[in-house]
Amino acid sequence: MTMGSSNRIGGFDPLLGRRGFLTSAASGLGALALRALLVQDGEARRVEAFDPLAERAPHFAPRAKNCIFVFLAGGPSQFDLFDHKPELVRRHGEPLPDSVLGDARFAFLQKDTARLIGTKTRFERHGECGMELSEHVPHLARHADKLLLVRTLHTDQFNHHPAQLMMQCGRGLFGLPTMGAWMLYGLGTPSRNLPGYVVLSAGRGTSGGATLWQSGFLPSSYAGVPFRSDGGDAVLDLRTPTGVPEHLQRGALDALGTINREQSARVLDPEVESRINSYELAHRMQSAAPELIDLSRESEATLAAYGLDREDPVIDAHRDGGPGQYRSFAANCLLARRLVERGVRFVNVVHASWDHHSNLDVELPFNARMADQPIGALIGDLEQRGLLDETLVVVASEFGRTPLGENRASGAPVTGRDHHPFAFPAVLAGGGVKGGLTYGTTDPFGWSPVEDAVHVNDFHATLLHLFGLDHLRLSHRYQGRDFRLTDVAGRVIHDWVA
Repeated sequence: MTMGSSNRIGGFDPLLGRRGFLTSAASGLGALALRALLVQDGEARRVEAFDPLAERAPHFAPRAKNCIFVFLAGGPSQFDLFDHKPELVRRHGEPLPDSVLGDARFAFLQKDTARLIGTKTRFERHGECGMELSEHVPHLARHADKLLLVRTLHTDQFNHHPAQLMMQCGRGLFGLPTMGAWMLYGLGTPSRNLPGYVVLSAGRGTSGGATLWQSGFLPSSYAGVPFRSDGGDAVLDLRTPTGVPEHLQRGALDALGTINREQSARVLDPEVESRINSYELAHRMQSAAPELIDLSRESEATLAAYGLDREDPVIDAHRDGGPGQYRSFAANCLLARRLVERGVRFVNVVHASWDHHSNLDVELPFNARMADQPIGALIGDLEQRGLLDETLVVVASEFGRTPLGENRASGAPVTGRDHHPFAFPAVLAGGGVKGGLTYGTTDPFGWSPVEDAVHVNDFHATLLHLFGLDHLRLSHRYQGRDFRLTDVAGRVIHDWVA
């Protein structure tokens, strides 16, 4: 076929889809056949668009139905929160043995002159399980017997954006679906008036930004929808403009839907169907979203438990994100509970930043006080309402911090820790996980796992398993290959399952 010639062969366009062929073949006789297939109760009905968010059956019986993933972006110091290392205190100021340090790479730390730094934080044992937790998380500690504390996560990335993508998408690359998108793709959502995947952010913002709730190569219907909790509109531009009556808006949406469905039939692009569903969902959200973020119906006791009335302590900080962070994070945790009550499948509560290269002894307690009370209240609130068994609560970050103090070439005093991908913690509760379990052991310096190492892909495989999804079967073909959240790795850790 020469350049510029017609693509038609004998009057037939080989690029036509099946529906296009039926409506064009044999002078329209195919269209009559198609119409006959669509006749119901004596009249032709409109072809119903595929609803990408409709509920779908899992691969096997699930333990969890909803997920609240609290993402503490930046890398909290495990040595000051979740992994007590007396050896660091005893050997404060000494170099890390070369046999441990090896050929490790760092973001900023000068490893030839770096020295170990111990923590000033006290640790105590809590609950019948005796879980050892920092004094900075007293509210979380009250739920010790409900918690699964994992101390041995490890990742392939040591800088923020790729590591955040790794934790959310399974690989440190652009253009991949996040865990929330994969969960919607596999299960859909019972929520009809709210998105199935909602993002609530506080703080100064993550390095990864919107790439941390993208749908990647999956249809955009599976992407996370950012909500605001500042008392204004939950979603910008959602409110109907003043003076526009409901019937006029409904008529405009119907007309737009007709045009989009005609376009969908021509181009067979799933993004057109996503656009149709997005418009319809936005219309339903106009009444659901304002009610959702109206916290006035919550009791004073509930608001106080989450800490919405707290004022931010005044500190000399560079990473706090400005005033009002305590209330903002508390409101997001409360909204997360309200969202799962209304059927939202996946809620991402994001806070940044925990990237304490310096000023660790001031800024980490500030952040911990901000996050501990609302997260503790969230777990207790879900349990009291009978929702914890089916709601998986996850608290995690993209990596941890080094046992070595950060000693930048500038010669500034060592007051923080660098990025550490080799061993870091996560805390889980509800959703079918074993409570009162501390999983995994790191070496005396907290450098790397010595027992029960957990790669991020194992972490994802296990989370999907709790939702009744086999990570090996949850795949999507794109550009000639099958993709998974766990890529070509991942194993389910059955020891975590109650």
